[in-house]
Amino acid sequence: MTTSAILWQELIPAGHHWSGLIRRGVVLKLTDVEGGANVATLFYNPEDKLERYNMADTLKAQHTAFLSKGHVCYSDMGRIFCSIIDDSVGWHDTFCGLSTASQITARYGDMRFGQARNDMYQNGQDSLLIELAKYGLGLRDLVPNINFFSKVSPDTTGKLHYHAQHSVAGSSVALRFEMNTLVALSTAPHPLSDQAYYAPKPILLTAYVADPVAADDLCRQHCSQNTRGFVLTERYYAGAK
Repeated sequence: MTTSAILWQELIPAGHHWSGLIRRGVVLKLTDVEGGANVATLFYNPEDKLERYNMADTLKAQHTAFLSKGHVCYSDMGRIFCSIIDDSVGWHDTFCGLSTASQITARYGDMRFGQARNDMYQNGQDSLLIELAKYGLGLRDLVPNINFFSKVSPDTTGKLHYHAQHSVAGSSVALRFEMNTLVALSTAPHPLSDQAYYAPKPILLTAYVADPVAADDLCRQHCSQNTRGFVLTERYYAGAK
């Protein structure tokens, strides 16, 4: 990617939220500017918002418990929202969900907008609800999300462990969108973060035009289910102008 190929860039501050329409054929690159970021993310079909990211299908179709390069993110209609075409992190959490207001208050105290303005203490659930409300979506539309840049793994007893500073400064993940997709994200802390003080991290969004998907594309050929998912997605847009 050259500078001239960039469509747009936007810095999302620490503890903030963002949403927007990313069109089919565009890559959205997420960069952890300082290291230690968490980006809680959800995907919806803007043409039919009842179609949204499906965590269970995404994991079982690809026989994985986390996401990395070569994986795709499925909708609950068997189509592919986006493909992970590049990833310097190697592990993105898929099943720990969102931080909540009660968790943030219990861990860090209460710092509201009236006191701190844009430095108020945000949580993932409320952040995403603010973004979803812009599109007529609400609490019932929150589904299990992806936490980009975060790693959580189980020990031999099944207890989950959060890996602090899993992502270093400059780490990035590139998502090539196979569908027009409504993306909502939050940079609030991960629900299992054990940091002693409230210190979420900013991320940089960079959008650029993707190369055409080749027949031997890594994500398409990752498994037979992915190949079928690409076919279903291409049929959805067949004949579209």
